[in-house]
Amino acid sequence: MSAIAWTAAASLVAWLWLLLGQGFFWRTDVRLPSRREPGTWPAVCVVVPARDEAAVLPESLPSLLVQDYPGRAEVFLIDDGSTDGTGELARALSRRHGGLPLTVSSPGEPPTGWTGKLWAVRHGIDLARARDPEYLLLTDADIAHAPDSLRELVAAAHAGGFDVVSQMARLRVASVWERLVVPAFVYFFAQLYPFRRIGKRGARTAAAAGGCVLLRAEAAERARIPDAIRHAVIDDVALARAVKDGGGHIWLGLAERVDSVRPYPRLYDLWRMVSRSAYAQLRHHPLLLAGTVAGLALVYLVPPVSLVWGLAAGDSGAAVAGALAWLLMTGTYVPMLRYYRQPLWLAPLLPFTAFLYLLMTVDSAVQHYRGRGAAWKGRTYARPGAVPDEG
Repeated sequence: MSAIAWTAAASLVAWLWLLLGQGFFWRTDVRLPSRREPGTWPAVCVVVPARDEAAVLPESLPSLLVQDYPGRAEVFLIDDGSTDGTGELARALSRRHGGLPLTVSSPGEPPTGWTGKLWAVRHGIDLARARDPEYLLLTDADIAHAPDSLRELVAAAHAGGFDVVSQMARLRVASVWERLVVPAFVYFFAQLYPFRRIGKRGARTAAAAGGCVLLRAEAAERARIPDAIRHAVIDDVALARAVKDGGGHIWLGLAERVDSVRPYPRLYDLWRMVSRSAYAQLRHHPLLLAGTVAGLALVYLVPPVSLVWGLAAGDSGAAVAGALAWLLMTGTYVPMLRYYRQPLWLAPLLPFTAFLYLLMTVDSAVQHYRGRGAAWKGRTYARPGAVPDEG
């Protein structure tokens, strides 16, 4: 066998392991677990960090204000230094739609050692604690909830004894680039953090989706959320890890009626979304970056290259191994495309999308070493714990 054939065979073995040994990450049937309504509905405070979100707020905030929740609930929107009238718009939407009580507050500039979003979350949680809620719903300003979303989240947490119930909001898929990149984003996330493992007691895997996190207030106190994760750029995963390390029971799955309304019409927009935190995911470690690049190349790029090479050079071993690996890759991607209601002909294009993600990850590292670092709404963090700069 040629060297290319052996490499293709290694890729095929990797895909067989991913298919069967990585928590069946490719399945999309991990949805909100069984629900049981509590005898008395607990109090819930909804915390929404918002920075320059006037463009999406009219689609998202009313969905929170009109929640059909039988217990006591209210919304705290934390206007984190917006310059587009986010706070004023939120108050206007509250007057127009009514529903749950809304408090709009501003935390001021974050001190050294805090990422901007988590500083806003901390301010919101501090305000919420005065109401003595049993649960906190942490949700982003671009997330629209179905009218019974809060009710269903609380019922699931009550039935399963969960300290965290998080749903991966269905991201917008409208533009060509969104269709190509967004389903793969969730697919890769599930590959890193298989949902089935997250919900198992005793399993090490921990993750949440920051757009929709129902958090038991007692668990937040025990895990010192958000103070314990104030440096985190990938705050949702850090939150889940802190709660699980503190003995909490967490759950994460795909959403059915929780949607992100934020558009990513251009490749540039999606590139920024991924590259802002990709290197942070690798703990800013060059060896992890090298391993990730090599792994992405072996798993996603080798199969099509081997197939083409094998057919052109008459190397049947490379062609067969490459074709089988590509077939497995394509098959595991089909459920995610169906979940996003996308045409299945996109599945064989996953190697191209993976190559884009490889470039985004490398670019994330380049930006880090140039001192630009991760960013959230105009604030950049050149190093962990750095003072945020406006930009």
